[in-house]
Amino acid sequence: MSGVVRAFWGPREESAEALADRWKRTLDRLSSLLPALAPGPGEAWTWQQIHESGPATALRADEESILAALRSLRTEDGWSDHTGYGLSLAIGNDSGWRADVRGAAGGAPEFLLQNLIMEIEAPAGATVPEADLLTLVAETWQPDFGEVTDDDILDALEDEADFGIGEPSVGRFGYLSPARAALVPAGLPDVTRTELPSGGLLLAVAPPTAETDTVVRVNVTLREARALEPLPKPLNRSVWG
Repeated sequence: MSGVVRAFWGPREESAEALADRWKRTLDRLSSLLPALAPGPGEAWTWQQIHESGPATALRADEESILAALRSLRTEDGWSDHTGYGLSLAIGNDSGWRADVRGAAGGAPEFLLQNLIMEIEAPAGATVPEADLLTLVAETWQPDFGEVTDDDILDALEDEADFGIGEPSVGRFGYLSPARAALVPAGLPDVTRTELPSGGLLLAVAPPTAETDTVVRVNVTLREARALEPLPKPLNRSVWG
């Protein structure tokens, strides 16, 4: 897989305890969707926490360990509850599987979106459940918008449709929060819709092997319908509408 699953939202202040619960549910569901990421038979899912400086440290995927890791961020230079908690984790094994999951959440910055970003490396020929991974992120983090995308799609959106960096968009798959979803035109061609129990809409736009034309066309249509309006800045809400 050469793409990335990512989701964004505006300011939403949350405690370390609430975030530890979200992270725990994220890692649990990821392990269920991608059991091939397991370190080895009978071994615990121990992640590596990546730090801005210094070596990575081991982190078990239980709520107590995750909460301790989040609380430790408060002791770092420059930390502020206004910007929130940034956590970066990685796991992999000798079979060619690797996951990098990073996020910034729990704060209320005025110009930077909160986010959860997931990159999966898989052996050649392996299937990665991209729609399920985006659904995982959407249901666990309640973002404003999200997508499964890659460099080719992002370049095409910029070059062919003048989408800027950080603007809402959808890739091969997209997620739109409820107010955005309500603006999606009926009968949007080439797109399969799935309403999520947690709210919002999952859009299946194109398979990984498809050209970028369909993705660009769908994004232009959604932008014209105002379903991809950027959140107003300074940011004052977590989702659009």
